[in-house]
Amino acid sequence: MKEKDGRIVGLEDIVRAHHMLREVVQRTPLQRDAVLSAKYDCNVYLKREDLQIVRSFKIRGAYNMIRSLSEEDRKRGIVCASAGNHAQGVAYSCRALGIHGKVFMPSTTPNQKVKQVRRFGGEFVEVVLKGDTFDDAYEEAMQACIEHSMTLIHPFDEPKIIAGNGTIAMEVMESLSEPADFVFVTIGGGGLAAGVGAYVKTVSPSTKVIGVEPSGAASMSEAFRLGQVVTLPEIDKFVDGAAVKRVGGLTYEICSKALDDIVKVPEGKACTAILELYNENAIVVEPAGSLPVAALDLYRDQIRGKTVVCIISGGNNDIDRMQEIKERSLIYEGLKHYFMINFPQRAGALREFLSEALGPDDDITRFEYTKKNDKENGPALVGIELLSKDAYEPLIERMKLKGVDYVELNKDLKLFNMLI
Repeated sequence: MKEKDGRIVGLEDIVRAHHMLREVVQRTPLQRDAVLSAKYDCNVYLKREDLQIVRSFKIRGAYNMIRSLSEEDRKRGIVCASAGNHAQGVAYSCRALGIHGKVFMPSTTPNQKVKQVRRFGGEFVEVVLKGDTFDDAYEEAMQACIEHSMTLIHPFDEPKIIAGNGTIAMEVMESLSEPADFVFVTIGGGGLAAGVGAYVKTVSPSTKVIGVEPSGAASMSEAFRLGQVVTLPEIDKFVDGAAVKRVGGLTYEICSKALDDIVKVPEGKACTAILELYNENAIVVEPAGSLPVAALDLYRDQIRGKTVVCIISGGNNDIDRMQEIKERSLIYEGLKHYFMINFPQRAGALREFLSEALGPDDDITRFEYTKKNDKENGPALVGIELLSKDAYEPLIERMKLKGVDYVELNKDLKLFNMLI
């Protein structure tokens, strides 16, 4: 049912969810970040949902919906599909309410998130790993619902999920003495952006709500462009918490009215934000949680002198991914370059490359011959890390002057993905 003002999820729904969530959800802090505020010449506040009991906002929507189920639905059990955080919220809710659930997750889900789901759910939750993406897991979850008459707890496209998520915005607006000028919020399937946008635009229409998507999975941007929900043929799965091929029909309808803009953040830029938040603020965020902070660069001029809120949606980052995160950041920032180099077949060729082609601060971080036998007659894969991106052009000029026979893998996506 739509509210009188045309919204499907209204203020009353969110206030009702807020009262229900007092049983289990922590009121996470809204912290002014001095480093980011100085960097962008404004007041940047971080809504720390990474400090939530399951280290993400997802428990808000999951608990609100599961708590609202009838006794009959509870007895039949529930099913969900998730890339990780929704599964943890569902698992925690199942155990807290004594309901049995089945959780389908992509096989690509970081192991840390899988372990957390099992820990939070205990004996009440069965975890099933299926497919490579959320959409694959979702198909399996739907099949389980049909076969066993279980209730699906959708991760984003459901009014009570959206209302639960909207309680974040309620806490944000209550914590500020004056309404925020900008609120930046991650978009995956759209449930968080829809809930936040619905509340913010009701209580403070002048506040601009900016949705943020990973460039490799920008399904809401594409829906906005075409005026309807579409399924992306392929996505980059790196930002697992926001890697969704198709946003929800309900979330699209709400976001189309509540969002002032959507920006796309390259995955490498998100990695840079992760590292900066850790190094400068000692905050551990997952890729999806870093997107709002990464997006500030794209709004630098508009936010100067303003009050800005970035919702840190989650902090479930597997430590095993940190090396990949650093690598992606270096490549995006122009500090890491890979080459396939065919060295001349004569003595001293490699030594000459090291002394004459490399700059004094250039560092070889990877070197391997591509042939196991007769190594010296095959090309070598060479990774070079620069001290600054300005050192790139001089490196290329020296290599050309020296007559180095090379292929730059950073500029050949197919070769890069095969070799790196």
